Amino acid sequence: MKKPDPAGRARRQALAQWRRIDLHDAEKALADGAKPIAQMLPELLKKFGFDKRLSEAEVMRVWLNLVDPTIAEHAKPSGLNKGTLFVNVDSSVWLDEIVRYRRREILQRLQHAFGKELIARISFRIG
Repeated sequence: MKKPDPAGRARRQALAQWRRIDLHDAEKALADGAKPIAQMLPELLKKFGFDKRLSEAEVMRVWLNLVDPTIAEHAKPSGLNKGTLFVNVDSSVWLDEIVRYRRREILQRLQHAFGKELIARISFRIG
């Protein structure tokens, strides 16, 4: 059991008199419930979906390194939603080339880099 602290009590009384209100109980409640920001930040990022947003940004950034440079000139990722990566292609000729011959290779590279949970499918469209 904690021993009474006469100096702490005197300090508390002096502060209460100076403030004209005793905030000791409120300050104690705040101090007991406080958490370090480093502990709270991962929870908040997950709660607000920033971890997914960071993954999306990473996919956009790495795209140029994962796909053939000639394809990267004509196809650019535009978004990621529920496991589907959407890619805009600049012409129907390139869309046909990518969908017929390169889709599986691109999907495998992306899944290898980011996992099948993040990128389950890939959808190409003209845009």
